Amino acid sequence: MRLATFTVAFLILASPAAAESIAGTASVIDGDTLEVQGKRIRLHGIDAPESAQLCQDAAGKDWRCGQRAANALSDRIARRPVTCEVKDTDRYARSVAACSAGGESLNAWMVANGWAMAYRQYSKDYVDAEATARAARAGIWAGTFQQPWDWRKDKREGKQQPANQSAAAPAATAVGCKIKGNISAKGEHIYHVPGGRFYEQTQINERDGERWFCSEQDAATAGWRKSAQ
Repeated sequence: MRLATFTVAFLILASPAAAESIAGTASVIDGDTLEVQGKRIRLHGIDAPESAQLCQDAAGKDWRCGQRAANALSDRIARRPVTCEVKDTDRYARSVAACSAGGESLNAWMVANGWAMAYRQYSKDYVDAEATARAARAGIWAGTFQQPWDWRKDKREGKQQPANQSAAAPAATAVGCKIKGNISAKGEHIYHVPGGRFYEQTQINERDGERWFCSEQDAATAGWRKSAQ
């Protein structure tokens, strides 16, 4: 009986993978990936724009959000040592971890400052942080963008779009950008808000320069006027 108890206890203690800790100087690979002590680490529960990904600002202009996200993470870490608590291993053999620098969660900071999204498919730990960023229109939330997981899917399927076209219009609706920026037959730039008389019948065609907006302020700043009805 004692032997069996000892064996069970030993098996529990001999499973360090779930509680593995990796610490040291970090190199930033992209907005949600680090390398520490020669080990590639994927930040748990978050998904940042890919390195080559473009987002659109409030005026519809493309900007390198993936590159900016990586720079933001690098600047936040600076020269501080990083500690990562490993939670899992992904299909690419990377450690999936919650990482911190100076006691501050890097995962939460990236999401709360609009440089990454809460990766709900795997965790809901950073949903509140995402809500904070969205309310403040921080980082990628200042304009429109495509969710990183959709961007990767489109890339795998060969659905590439020209840099001067917004890849975010379909995704924008999914993340709450529901104001329709329509160009009339006379060339007028008019935006329609949900509940407006012509909202439901208005269709957005990106190829003609039409677009989605996340707020009326964004639409007005971009030079669009509100529909009279």
